[in-house]
Amino acid sequence: MAEDKDQDKLAEEWANALLTEDAPADGAAASGTDDALADEWAKALATQEVDEVKKEKEQGYLRSQTHEPEFKDMTEEHKAQRANPGTKRDLDFILDIPLEVSAELGRTKLLINELLQLGQGSVVELNKLAGEPLEIFVNGKLVARGEAVVINEKFGIRLTDIISPIERVKQLA
Repeated sequence: MAEDKDQDKLAEEWANALLTEDAPADGAAASGTDDALADEWAKALATQEVDEVKKEKEQGYLRSQTHEPEFKDMTEEHKAQRANPGTKRDLDFILDIPLEVSAELGRTKLLINELLQLGQGSVVELNKLAGEPLEIFVNGKLVARGEAVVINEKFGIRLTDIISPIERVKQLA
């Protein structure tokens, strides 16, 4: 109840302050404030119109600067490749990719103590038998098997078996 009275009192004081603030006796100021308010609205609307026109011009400029993308029709080339599966694909872009190729004669596990006792003339027994094929790895993946050969006093490998794609997929699992 007391709050309502306080609010009513504040509202009355506010209304009185508005009425007494520069209020002329003949009511000309009331129309002056209406004119000022109308002028402010007119300015705001004009500014909004100018902004919209600028935005439209900007959008028009951007539309004039862009164009539809043009894509090469690849259907004929694709059909030709399907018709002749033996045709060479253009894979020149991958020819300069470096790969690490390694050949493995065999493996073994040693304790650190055994490793420290190795010296010149020591023999390390591997897990493969003599005459078994070497394994060729490309980037750590088995791709082929072969046998060791000596050519001009350098070791080489004669490939005897290329791993099939099915076997490579099995190795990944």
